[in-house]
Amino acid sequence: MSIGPWQIILILVIVLIIFGAGKLPRVAGDLAKGIKNFKSGMNEDDKPEKAEESKPEVLESASNNDKADSKDKAAQG
Repeated sequence: MSIGPWQIILILVIVLIIFGAGKLPRVAGDLAKGIKNFKSGMNEDDKPEKAEESKPEVLESASNNDKADSKDKAAQG
């Protein structure tokens, strides 16, 4: 069984309803960062120093998401 064009459209509509048009770019960016971090973690040439350097970036990203969420809540309410 393969996924046809109507199933893809239905999935995209459901995602749009769940996340909203304003949050989709941020969700896609976070997903891309997660994939990038996963790939770099799977790389055999990684050294422990690189893993420690990426931790502040993750914390910074989380704080940016919190700020954006609070702005979204303020705009809605």
